[in-house]
Amino acid sequence: MKELLRSADFVRLSFLEALLGEAGIEVLVLDRNMNATWGAAFPPRLMVDDEDFAQARRLLVEAGELAREGPG
Repeated sequence: MKELLRSADFVRLSFLEALLGEAGIEVLVLDRNMNATWGAAFPPRLMVDDEDFAQARRLLVEAGELAREGPG
């Protein structure tokens, strides 16, 4: 699995899960509940399978949710 992004914005994470799900990309959000305990120290991570990473990244860039350049 590879990390697409980290965000403490649960509405954004829900939107991105739906966006990627519509494209047939399975998403796993890690540390979703850590934010409640530890605050900004552990923002939730949006993860996808290695083989879906390039397509998922492209979709997020096209949707304006991820910069063209950057991690990943």
